[in-house]
Formats: sequence, C-alpha cells, structure tokens
Amino acid sequence: MLKSRIPAMFASCAVAALALTGCASTTGGQLPPASFVAMQEGPGEDYVIGPLDELTINVWRNPELSAQKIQVRPDGRITTPLVNDMPAVGKTPAMLAEDIRLQLSQYIEDPLVSVIVTNFAGTFSQQVRIIGATEKPASIPYRANMTVLDAMIAVGGLSEYASGNKAKLIRFDKQAGRQKEYRLLLGDLLKKGDSKANVMLQPGDVIIIPESMF
Repeated sequence: MLKSRIPAMFASCAVAALALTGCASTTGGQLPPASFVAMQEGPGEDYVIGPLDELTINVWRNPELSAQKIQVRPDGRITTPLVNDMPAVGKTPAMLAEDIRLQLSQYIEDPLVSVIVTNFAGTFSQQVRIIGATEKPASIPYRANMTVLDAMIAVGGLSEYASGNKAKLIRFDKQAGRQKEYRLLLGDLLKKGDSKANVMLQPGDVIIIPESMF
C-alpha cells in the first residue's frame, strides 16, 4: 500500500509545483551557504505591503490622526482619520506614508507621517512556499535575511517519508528572465546539523520536497 501511495503523492506534488511556478528552465546547481542566521523579525526596507498586513501609522504631533493596529482590508485599502479608502497593497511603507502625508496636507500644515508594518502576511510575490513532504506545507511571509532553516522550522520540518537531500528550490532570476532550479540538502541540514546546507532565501522562492521512493 505504501509504494502505491507514494507515486501518487509525488505526482500531486509535481503538479502543484508547476501550477505555482511553471517549469524551471535552467538548473542553477547548489546555492552558497548562508553566512549568518537571520535575526531580524520585521520586513526589510523594500517590503511590499499586502492584504491583511497590520500597520501602525504615526502623524507627528497629531496623535488624533495616528492609528495603531490598522489591518489592510482584503480589497487592499485602509481607512484612518481623514484618510478614507487609501490603497495600500503594492506599496512600501515609505510610499504609503508619502501618500497619507499628501492626503493630510489638505487639512494640516506639513504633516510628518511614518508607517510601520507590525504584523505582516505579504503579497504573493513576497511569500516563500514550501510544498511536498513536510509536516505542514504552507506559504509563509518572507522576512529579511530568511534562510532555509527558518522556513523549515516554520513548517515543522520534514515528514517521515521525506527525501530531504533531493529537495529543490525554484527561484525566478530577474536578470535572466527565467526560473532556475537549485538543489537543497535538507536532510543534512535538519538531521546532521550541517550548517553549510543552510542557504539564504528570496521573496517568491518555492521549496519542493519529494517523498522517498523506498
């Protein structure tokens, strides 16, 4: 029963991978090891705001216009004092702060606005997806300096039947205009503690973990 189940599950994994990323056009080999373990919890400077992100908006010397725990609605907009239905999705925090500043400048003189992402989900292109033989396949928000180890901890590690050293990372190369495929040694990383198998991730990466055929 186990052997008959595995090919079907592997086939479904492959179909899901193609649906998410398309076929990788080149093999990029193996990525260099991460030089450090990620410590930063928040998004980077170029983080793009996505639906359901939670924002804190501060207007200097105008606390009545400031707002905390403002969640970006599924339609991609936010509403704060004197700012109605402001588009937020697709902007960096700095871009959104500037748009709010322009809106508020109709009512107050030279407002100083800052936007902080306090809880974030990220747009689709800002997520890292882990599929296949893991405890809980998922899409997780990319965080600055995220590594493969961070991603695997988030999904609970490998499943019992995972073939960790045959895992692949699919990444879109913007300069080349195509996807590249890299080998991941997840078995060495998670079972042997080989730090050289830990690599840096980028927004949009897809990790595919096949099941063992034996």
